[in-house]
Amino acid sequence: MADPAKRPSAAHTAYAVTKELILSGELPGGSLISEGEIAERIRVSRTPVREAFLRLESEELLALHPKRGAVVVPVPPGEAADVLELRLALERSAAERIARIGLRGDHHERMRELLRRQRALAEAADVGRFADADEAFHRCIVEASGNPLAGRFYATLGDRQRRMSITALRPRPERLSLLADEHEALLRHLLDGDSAAFASALLGHLTATHGSPYAAGRDDR
Repeated sequence: MADPAKRPSAAHTAYAVTKELILSGELPGGSLISEGEIAERIRVSRTPVREAFLRLESEELLALHPKRGAVVVPVPPGEAADVLELRLALERSAAERIARIGLRGDHHERMRELLRRQRALAEAADVGRFADADEAFHRCIVEASGNPLAGRFYATLGDRQRRMSITALRPRPERLSLLADEHEALLRHLLDGDSAAFASALLGHLTATHGSPYAAGRDDR
């Protein structure tokens, strides 16, 4: 029997369920949801849901409106380009470090494991879980550089990265297998210690999925 002390609280469950609905795109930007809907879905009272909504508001995923409910915050104009520019900077820097110090065996195996997982998810056209594995692969590149500050900062982009990937890939799941191929090429450049080739491949990889990181959303600012 599970230890009650280790069970997630009702508030945490409400938070996790609602956040997943948002990040997965099941609740797209602009959607109106109520505490009652989530409370009924997970069979809890409204109090823990209210706590979860406040937490999601602090993460800028929900905007709360008294007596009306909560609105899912759309991805702000220009944010996608900002995220892509940060990813490019962090991953390029990581590749330069890896070219100097080499790719450790445990990081290499972790990336190989994620690639195997991506192949299976691409075969199943599972966009949501592929987006998880995609984020984990790129985060592993930054962590492999041995710069813990960069790794921690990169991890803060995870939710935005996943939301962007699901939005971009859901209409074209056939791209999943191509992404896995592109990840394979990125890993090969890391193993070769060729940071310039990695940087070029990374830019093409991100642009093919999300558009140019130097142009996306700039007209909306």
